[in-house]
Amino acid sequence: MTFPGLLSDTFMSGATIKLSALDRVPIGRRFMPTRTIARFAAAVLGMAVCINILYAGQAKPKKHDNRHEIEQLEEAWSSAMLKSDTAAMGALLADDYIAITASGTLQTKDEALANLRNRRVHITALSVSDRKVRFYGQTALVNSLAEVQGTTPDGDVSGAFRYTRVYVCDALGKWKIVSFEASRIRNPSQQHR
Repeated sequence: MTFPGLLSDTFMSGATIKLSALDRVPIGRRFMPTRTIARFAAAVLGMAVCINILYAGQAKPKKHDNRHEIEQLEEAWSSAMLKSDTAAMGALLADDYIAITASGTLQTKDEALANLRNRRVHITALSVSDRKVRFYGQTALVNSLAEVQGTTPDGDVSGAFRYTRVYVCDALGKWKIVSFEASRIRNPSQQHR
């Protein structure tokens, strides 16, 4: 039994196809020589290798560079809080910023800046420790322990707090705070209240 048109390296009786017929490959209505296709493929492969080498030579932001930048932004936030600097704070917060305060209330960027400007939130001492910064693509999560002395419209806020701040890198490559949440650390005797 023979199948005309199938290539084989074994002898078959019946109709065969000449290997010289493979010198040209049909492209649309024309035929292109296989040597031309091979040259084109080699050129594309060579360009891909060159582009890869050029790309590999470019400086890429490293995690430790981003970590250093986030730590500087955290220090800028602390300084803005202590000085009631609304201009510095406004530059740090994204337009869609939302916070959950230690008392459980929601606060927008405009509300946070108004509270700082009118000194409804007045922080007199702020000591941050146990900072952990983690990255998830263009998002950075900061968890810290803060010892705070100050007042808010709810009264004295002095004490220890754990907080989470979320930064997102915008299209211009600037990190902005998009979210903040604080929780008061209670003494073991206060936990059953």
